[in-house]
Amino acid sequence: MTALLEVEELSKTFKQSTGLFGSTELKAVEQIYFRLERKQTLAIIGNNGSGKSILARMLVGIIEPTSGRILFNGTPLKYGDHQYRAKHIRMMFQDHSASLNPRLNAGQILDAPLRLLTNLNEAQRNEKIFHTLRLVGLYPDHANVRINLMSISQKQRIAFARALILEPEIIICDDALNALDASVKTQLTNLMLEVQEKFGISYIYVGQHLGIIKHIADEVLVMEDGKMIEYGNTYSLFTAPKTDVTKRLIESHFGKILDESSWGDNLLATP
Repeated sequence: MTALLEVEELSKTFKQSTGLFGSTELKAVEQIYFRLERKQTLAIIGNNGSGKSILARMLVGIIEPTSGRILFNGTPLKYGDHQYRAKHIRMMFQDHSASLNPRLNAGQILDAPLRLLTNLNEAQRNEKIFHTLRLVGLYPDHANVRINLMSISQKQRIAFARALILEPEIIICDDALNALDASVKTQLTNLMLEVQEKFGISYIYVGQHLGIIKHIADEVLVMEDGKMIEYGNTYSLFTAPKTDVTKRLIESHFGKILDESSWGDNLLATP
């Protein structure tokens, strides 16, 4: 059966100048592969500088891969296919304050992708905006509120609404919840799961908060120095990590390697 998203030997190499005539190559991402099924969540974890965000930006089409393939529903994606990819793969960025124009209101933020990528008229776009606001726990009146007047929780809900509004099959979350306080983090994580259950969306969660990842991810891919060092089922990887890097990541968050008794429902608590 064809996977929703399949990544084959994906790599990215940057050239860096070392002088007037010299240059060197930096291998930022090397031969990454994975499959993402419908209604599945894949988490990508690793230390800072491991290549996670570069990989995410290749998947969404912001950065051009040096080699390898990305297949969506069995069809290879091409760099530059922004209009096609934006309808199917959306992204929530780490810094919502930088990704949302503070001078615009929420309705304008949500209207932009509809104007650019659909043929809906103004009335249809407004109805779509109101429906999506309700979906993320806001009211239609929030469409008229400027971004700079919103709370952090509301801004993150608008970022989620912008990712949802074109009804994509995949949403990539680049550490989108990590900076939030615990209560807001829990609310938005549960909202993401509710939307996934209702619409069958797949997520790729790129981040450091292993408590959230333990709760939402079906599989985990671990990166270090641009390479994939572990990839597998979340339970198996968190209870029996194979590499020292993965062990340290788990122990730094939970205080220990997890076991069966750690597998409860509290997504944010440390066992």
